[in-house]
Amino acid sequence: MAVRSADVAVSVALSPQGGVWTTLGRFIRKKPLGAAGAFLMLVMLLTACFADVLQTHDPIATEAAHTLAPPSADHRLGTDHLGRDIFSRIVHGARVSLIVGVASTLLGSVLGGIIGLLSAYVGGKTDLITQRFLDILQGLPLLVLALVASTALGPSIQNVVIAISIPIIPRAARVIRSSVLTIREMQYVEAARSLGVRHLRIAFRHILPNTMGPFIVLCTAQLGSAILVEATLSFLGLGVPEPYPSWGRMLSVSAAEYAQKAPHLVLFPGIAISLAVFGSNLLGDALRDTLDPRLRGA
Repeated sequence: MAVRSADVAVSVALSPQGGVWTTLGRFIRKKPLGAAGAFLMLVMLLTACFADVLQTHDPIATEAAHTLAPPSADHRLGTDHLGRDIFSRIVHGARVSLIVGVASTLLGSVLGGIIGLLSAYVGGKTDLITQRFLDILQGLPLLVLALVASTALGPSIQNVVIAISIPIIPRAARVIRSSVLTIREMQYVEAARSLGVRHLRIAFRHILPNTMGPFIVLCTAQLGSAILVEATLSFLGLGVPEPYPSWGRMLSVSAAEYAQKAPHLVLFPGIAISLAVFGSNLLGDALRDTLDPRLRGA
């Protein structure tokens, strides 16, 4: 009955009672920090979608006559050591960070969720062996595991997505497994078994939908980490390669040599990374409080 009550609470939290605007206004009043995080992520999404419209210059075009130019009317955030417009590169960098962050988060969360679902439902030695393997993966820090995977695969957008998704898999598997261990003992699951329903149908039709609340919170919480890891990999030269504009690569090129001479090269990409991660974390915390029935009264 506890899981049934949780499902009802999640449905109530997600249903647009009184209309979309009423629900949105209630969310803003109850979770102002979460609303601020959602606003930051919305700005990042719109920036990524309309990067070609917002750009003022070609993000990969060099201008030798305007190297290390400070912010001005022509170059809003200045230029880098090759004369490339920083504002245009940051705008297009939002697209790269969002694509890599969302793709790696979804890939790792979906694969981890399926592993956690099947491991908990089957149980026995299968669950034991799976959990020990996940312990090995989870014993390594997210960044270290991503560094190893990225080094082995090589620098490219597809490989960066795979490298970042690998450390997310054990975390997602543990979250989904903990929910499935409770749900699989519920009476409606036992009733489905007694009626001869196939195990895969029970797992994916009756159990999996009841894990959507934790899954949504997991994806939102891991998005900020994925964006930060992508920036770190690019900073170390193992992430998104040139000529794609990446916030982390912008920092790696300018941080050591030009930080004192042209601080705007470090300041603006750093602010972009900080706001993206900050917004994702605020939104994730608000969704956790909203979708978790144990925290709804907090």
